[in-house]
Amino acid sequence: MAIEFSAAVSRIPVYPAAAAYALPEDVALLASNESPEPPIPAVVAAVQAILTGVNRYPDPTNSKLRGALSDRYGVPASRIAIGNGSCDILLAAGEALLEPGAEVVYAWPSFSVYPHLAAATGATAIQVPLNDRHEHDLDAMAAEITAATRLVVVCNPNNPTSTAIPLADVAAFLERVPPRVCVMLDEAYCEYNTLEDPDASLDLLAKHPNLVLLRTFSKVYGLCGLRVGYALCGSDAFVTAVNQVRQPFFCNAAAQAAAVEALKHGDAVAQRVERAVVARLELEDGLDALGITPAESQANFAWFDLPVPEGEEPTPFESSIVRTLGERGVQVRSGTALGRPGALRVSYGTAAQNERFLRELRDLLQ
Repeated sequence: MAIEFSAAVSRIPVYPAAAAYALPEDVALLASNESPEPPIPAVVAAVQAILTGVNRYPDPTNSKLRGALSDRYGVPASRIAIGNGSCDILLAAGEALLEPGAEVVYAWPSFSVYPHLAAATGATAIQVPLNDRHEHDLDAMAAEITAATRLVVVCNPNNPTSTAIPLADVAAFLERVPPRVCVMLDEAYCEYNTLEDPDASLDLLAKHPNLVLLRTFSKVYGLCGLRVGYALCGSDAFVTAVNQVRQPFFCNAAAQAAAVEALKHGDAVAQRVERAVVARLELEDGLDALGITPAESQANFAWFDLPVPEGEEPTPFESSIVRTLGERGVQVRSGTALGRPGALRVSYGTAAQNERFLRELRDLLQ
């Protein structure tokens, strides 16, 4: 007789992870929105220094990291949650807030983990289509909020579409959300957003105790492999709740040390953003030369529909392009796996990697 599992196991979708981890070194890894730049040398040194003490458990309160984040952002340490990547906090929020009969509202296509929230908890997911500019339709999202709504997630800039909405629109949306509903503003890519200062959203916390700003060290800081994220919260009640539903020691010692050190290097981060913006412009120019207009990116990746030849279907054509690019040493992400058949998501790599992608795509389309 086979083992019996909970109904949630069959409901939870499989995360569409990139298939590039066992590939040779010369592959252009443009599928996972990682930074092409390694960690800042001082961050590597901080990790190396902590390794001699890993026979001890990491600080379960994450006190040094929360203190460093408090100094950086002016948010009390009691209102800062730490996680094994921002996904850890996101999934813990689902467990703390959702249950059968409750609802979670989010845009679609958006981050692939959002469907896990309802699937794991038995809640109802309300997916709101993006507008024709691949942006969140905040009016439509507000209209979907009911007495059963417990959580609303706004991804800004949005993954996988790279688009961002002005903070003024987010502020107006928050005014329409009942204070009993938690609003999670997922800002994993906020440092790349040139529409406004990435720290501008902090002002909203004082006015909205139900707001959570979700951020990560994975992207611009180049710490994907260590898994450390954080949430800046409008109240400490959220922090208490998500910590209560998680295992202890959810953020390892190396990740904590790396994040504390990374916060000391704002100038280096700003330079990384500048280089990403240059890559953004170069890739957009290259796509334009191929007759492709990507969404208006405010992140470290591009999102665009492939020009499907007459007589072809979007999904098979896209699958063929992704597969052949992979065979030629360029890994990109399939739009079908991310909610839009016929689209591609391509992370900005080095100049050489970006040119390699454009060259191979040009060859395939011709």
